[in-house]
Amino acid sequence: QVQLVESGGGLVQAGGSLRLSCAASRNIFAFNAMGWCRQAPGKQRELVAAITLGGSINYADSVKGRFTISRDIAKRTVYLQMNSLKPEDTAVYYCNADTGYDDYWGQGTQVTVSS
Repeated sequence: QVQLVESGGGLVQAGGSLRLSCAASRNIFAFNAMGWCRQAPGKQRELVAAITLGGSINYADSVKGRFTISRDIAKRTVYLQMNSLKPEDTAVYYCNADTGYDDYWGQGTQVTVSS
């Protein structure tokens, strides 16, 4: 079993920044990919950013140029640096890890951006 523990959410004004962290209970090289998804009220969960085992990175068009995903292998942690936040970024953000056979999710962390 894999545990993913997110932290770093909160309330921020538009234009502000937050950094989310996702600490894994297993060496992150065990995962084909790790990433962040978000779900706003009344909307479907959507991919925000992902990083593969080989280091390839993908972003949703809506966050390109504003969000940066990174990882610290020694700390078994993946980060999401979020800059120039907008009210439409308000959502619960979930960390995800995919082994190719199993899909793991964190408990979610709330990000609220006020206008």
